[in-house]
Amino acid sequence: MPEAWTRSSTVVSGLAVGGVVETLHVANWSPLRDRLASVDDRVQIAWADLDALVGGLPRSAYDHQAFWSGDRSGWPGFTTTDVRVGRSVTFVRRGGQRAGGTAVVSREAPVTPTRAARPVDLVLVGCAKQKRATAAPAQDLYTSPLFRKSRAYAESTGVPWFVLSAKHGLVGPEAVLEPYDVTLSRTSRDYRREWARGVLRQLDEACGSMDGRSIEIHAGAAYTSSLRPLLESRGAVVVEPLQGLRQGQRLAWYGSRSGDATASVVVLEASEIAARLTSPSSRQSPAEFLATGGDGLRRPGLYSWWVDDQGAADLALGLGHPIAAGLIYAGLAGATRSRSGRRSSNTLWGRISGMHLGGRHEFSTFRLSLGSVLATAGGLAEIDEDALTSWMHEHLRVAALPVADADGLDGLESAVLRTLDPPLNLSKMPPSAVRRRLTELRKAYSRKRRRS
Repeated sequence: MPEAWTRSSTVVSGLAVGGVVETLHVANWSPLRDRLASVDDRVQIAWADLDALVGGLPRSAYDHQAFWSGDRSGWPGFTTTDVRVGRSVTFVRRGGQRAGGTAVVSREAPVTPTRAARPVDLVLVGCAKQKRATAAPAQDLYTSPLFRKSRAYAESTGVPWFVLSAKHGLVGPEAVLEPYDVTLSRTSRDYRREWARGVLRQLDEACGSMDGRSIEIHAGAAYTSSLRPLLESRGAVVVEPLQGLRQGQRLAWYGSRSGDATASVVVLEASEIAARLTSPSSRQSPAEFLATGGDGLRRPGLYSWWVDDQGAADLALGLGHPIAAGLIYAGLAGATRSRSGRRSSNTLWGRISGMHLGGRHEFSTFRLSLGSVLATAGGLAEIDEDALTSWMHEHLRVAALPVADADGLDGLESAVLRTLDPPLNLSKMPPSAVRRRLTELRKAYSRKRRRS
C-alpha cells in the first residue's frame, strides 16, 4: 500500500471535529469524567486546569469551536457552554439541576454562578459594514459573507432572532432600514453604553423579561462587551460561541454547522478531499495540467504536489535529511481572507500555472522552497528559475481538487495538512528537522537576503 494511503487512514481511525482529524493519542478524559461525577449542576474549569487534568488538550480544542459541541465521551451527561478559549470552559449537567445542587467555580477564573443550561431562547446577530445601496429589510441589508452565514445559522435555530444595529439598536429581521455608516467599535464609550441600555429596553418591549433566558450573541467584542453585563444583571444566560475567533475561523464555524448540528458534514468532506488528493488517479504531470487550459480549475480548491525517486534524492541532498518519494506539499487557492472576510480572486489554475510553474520564486512559497533546496544541492549562489521549472516538469506531479465553499477552505486545508503531514509545508505545521533546515535555506535564498 502506498505510504500516502497509509497516512490518510488516520481520517478513518482518528477523532474528527470541526473539519480537523486527529489520531486518538491525545487527552485522557478519565480524570475529567471523575471530576464531573461529583458535580451537582455546573462547574467552570480554568483552561490551564483542564489542560493539566486531561494530560494536554488536543489542538482542535484551541482552533475549532466545534470540538466543544454535541455529546462527547469525555464529558458524558454534560454539555459545554460559555467556552472561552485559553481561559475557561463551563460544563453543565444535562436535564437540569439536581436537588440541592450548587455551582462550582474555578478559583483561577471566577464568574458569577448562573442557571443550568437550557436550549437557546434568543439569538442576536451583529450588523455588518457591507450593505446594500438602497433600503432593505435588515436581514437583507447587510451583505458580508459573515452576516449571511450568521443569519442562516440564526434562522436554523427556530427561535426568535434580531439584528444588533450599531445605529438603531435591536432590529427585527424584517424591519426595513436605510443604509447607514455607523460602526460600533469606532464610537465612544458613552455611545456604546447608551446603545446597550437602549437594546435592553427594546428587548424588554419585544420579548418581556430576560430572567432565565438563554441568549446567544453572534457579534464582535464592541457589541458583546457592552451588552453582556446588562443582560446578565437581568438574569439572562449569555453564550458567545464565537468568542475569541478570528474572521476566517468564524466563517469556518458557521460552515461546519447546520442549525444545532455538529461538524460531521465538514469532516466527511475533509476526509474525502484527503483521499482524493492522495489518489494516484488524481495526479498529473505539469505538462498535462497546463494542457487543460484551466478547464474546470478556475475555481478555489486544494492541491498536492508529488515527487519521484530521483527528485526526492535531489531534495534530500539539499536539505541534508531523508525525503521519501511521494507527497511533499499541499496547499489552497482562493480561500476567503481570514481578516477581511473578502473572497480571494485566486484559483487553482492561477496558483499552479501562474505562480508555481510561472518562473518567479518571489510569487510562490512552494517554488522558493524547492529553489532554495535545489540551489543548495547544486552549490549555486542564486535560484536558477529556468532550471527549477525544468526540474519540476521532470520530477513532480500535481493533484488539484476544486472546492465549492471558499469560506471553509482554510479549515479544510488545516485538516488535510494535519492528516497528510507534507514535509515541505511550514505554515500550520509542527516543527521538524526538515522544516527547520528548509526555513534556513529559504531565508538564505530569498530576494531580500540576496539584495542585502
